[in-house]
Amino acid sequence: MRCLPLLRTLKGRPVASNPQQGSGTILALTLGFVVLALLAGLLLLAQAGVIASRAASAADLAALAAADAARGIASGDPCAVAAGVAGRQGATVTACDVVRGEVVEVATELEQPFLLGRATGRARAGPPP
Repeated sequence: MRCLPLLRTLKGRPVASNPQQGSGTILALTLGFVVLALLAGLLLLAQAGVIASRAASAADLAALAAADAARGIASGDPCAVAAGVAGRQGATVTACDVVRGEVVEVATELEQPFLLGRATGRARAGPPP
């Protein structure tokens, strides 16, 4: 005697009586969405790291240029020079202080895309010891 699976009818069509039918599809879709969400989070985290690095680099370059202006190697006001250099890097100078005549401390800010806020950088430069 052959065993046949029990069949139910749904609107006149035979349907297998396995209650887990289709659960693998739901599980695969859920797993796919979780992987996509993790990848999107990783992408945002990587982009935030890149923007923070760019803000720090802009602060370093601005502080070095401002220190040269403070020592008289380059012409111009140190903070104006720092603002110009930071502007060419896409950043804005939020603070600029000339300490002890030749040491310059600069803080920069860089706007991040995707509503992540702002990245900041700080640097200090002056003559060699």
